[in-house]
Amino acid sequence: MNKQDLIDFVVTKTGLTKKDSIKVVDAVFGGIIEGLKASKDARFVGFGSFNLPATPARKGRNPRTGAAIDIPAKNRITFKAGKEFKEAVNS
Repeated sequence: MNKQDLIDFVVTKTGLTKKDSIKVVDAVFGGIIEGLKASKDARFVGFGSFNLPATPARKGRNPRTGAAIDIPAKNRITFKAGKEFKEAVNS
């Protein structure tokens, strides 16, 4: 499923117009992003949780040249599926 498939699913399930469904899907994705930026996690009971664990800066090596490089610190995005989500997918 991609974003367009999700929009079509929302249209089918809710009866909203396609234009309104696009706004809904974009708002949900935007809300998750803003939640992660603000509090480093977004939890949805029954679905799962998104987290942003920090990865510290470190030294690396360019595999082509062997030269040492600095890799900056960044946030990784992780997702852990909730119990109901796992059960629904695996049943």
